[in-house]
Amino acid sequence: MARDVDPADTQSGGETASNADVLTDAHEADLERGPLQRWVASSISDPSRVYRAMFYVAAIFFLVTTLFPFYWLLMVALTPEGQLQDVIFTPNGFNPGAFVEVFQTIPFHWYVFNSFVIAAASTVLVLVVASLAGYAFGRLEFPGKVPLLLLVLVISFFPPAAFFIPLNDLFNTQFLALEPITGDGTLYNTPGAMVLPLSAIFMPLAIFILTVFYSQIPDGLEDAARVEGTTRLGALFRVIVPLSAPGVATAGVLTFIAVYNEFFFSFLMTDGQVENWAPLLEGILAYQGQYEVMYHLMAAASIIGVIPVAILVILAQEKIVSGLTAGALKE
Repeated sequence: MARDVDPADTQSGGETASNADVLTDAHEADLERGPLQRWVASSISDPSRVYRAMFYVAAIFFLVTTLFPFYWLLMVALTPEGQLQDVIFTPNGFNPGAFVEVFQTIPFHWYVFNSFVIAAASTVLVLVVASLAGYAFGRLEFPGKVPLLLLVLVISFFPPAAFFIPLNDLFNTQFLALEPITGDGTLYNTPGAMVLPLSAIFMPLAIFILTVFYSQIPDGLEDAARVEGTTRLGALFRVIVPLSAPGVATAGVLTFIAVYNEFFFSFLMTDGQVENWAPLLEGILAYQGQYEVMYHLMAAASIIGVIPVAILVILAQEKIVSGLTAGALKE
């Protein structure tokens, strides 16, 4: 006896066969594509693959361009003198004694100390003045506030070389009757010849960072301190500055690193002698003689000079990250 065929079963079977054909065609088309075409097709359906690929490419590029110079310095430092021509990606020999010879050839530790003192003094001066300016720009209303802030921004665009000639004339003449202190009354070969101009150069960045942070502190906290009898200056350093610790740390660390690595004013405002407050970079150049350049010692000295800054960044990295990302989200 013949069985009746249900039209629904026929339609279902046809759809199943049709879907199978589509999957087969898609599989065959996928096999015909190249690896790049398959990756593009899958990225269209899953855009997160593109974002991950962009992140990996940017991270690898950053690591290579940032870390490779330090790797090359290490290879040069570990290569014995006179064998640098054969260095490719591994040292030609092994001479870790270069890191000891650095201090035996010249008093390099005093150059590092000079740079550290100059950077620390400049950072303290910048933070004190920038805190006062940031408080005025961020929390007070007064005539000419916006033009003054724009003027600070414009001044920050000038290159440091533009200020050298007038500062050099000023510091090489009788400066504020300093003859009993400096001997000849000038600031040449003194820390002041570097601290003052470098503080002024890196001041605008600190002012802008602290202005943003100080403006975000609720007025009620400062008013409560004022009710207790604290002056505006007391409220600034007792309430606002502690609450803006990430911003203060960011401004301080960025200023310290910039001054520590600065070369232009440091080279022109001293005679290169360690007893005259010559900075770190002068010490590195001291390994360059008239007839010989000790590249392995210069590389070793460069690595040693980076260590204090690296330690500072590691210790303050959380404050720096929170300071640089503050204000990115509006709540």
